[in-house]
Amino acid sequence: MSIRTDRVARMIQREVADLLQRDFSEATQSLVTVTDVRMTKDLGIAYINVSVLGDTRAERDAAFARVDAIRDEVRQALAGEIRNAVRRIPELRFFLDDSAQQRAHMDSLFDKIRAEREERGVPHTIDPDNDSAAPSRGDY
Repeated sequence: MSIRTDRVARMIQREVADLLQRDFSEATQSLVTVTDVRMTKDLGIAYINVSVLGDTRAERDAAFARVDAIRDEVRQALAGEIRNAVRRIPELRFFLDDSAQQRAHMDSLFDKIRAEREERGVPHTIDPDNDSAAPSRGDY
């Protein structure tokens, strides 16, 4: 991306995050975080990744659907905030970013592996000065 598209993407990320927390928190009924914004080269479309707080996938999907439903209202409010910085207000396209949930799932899997290794007595740290601390191929 060019410097201009990066700058506009950061500005839109900041403004949309503020708008969702300040003006649209009742409509979303959930904690929504704007994690990333990517712009097309012509600055006509903003692809906005949002993370939604929720215990289950169904709760996150429902909250995301509420965010996506207010897309036009968010764009109008955004126009009021950035009208002097850009020639035209980009079309907003929201995408659900579930990387935090994926990261938590991976962490739990690694914790299970670590616990199984400790039960079997296999060391889980490798000492670079002592090659014998590394588990052999058969220990996995």
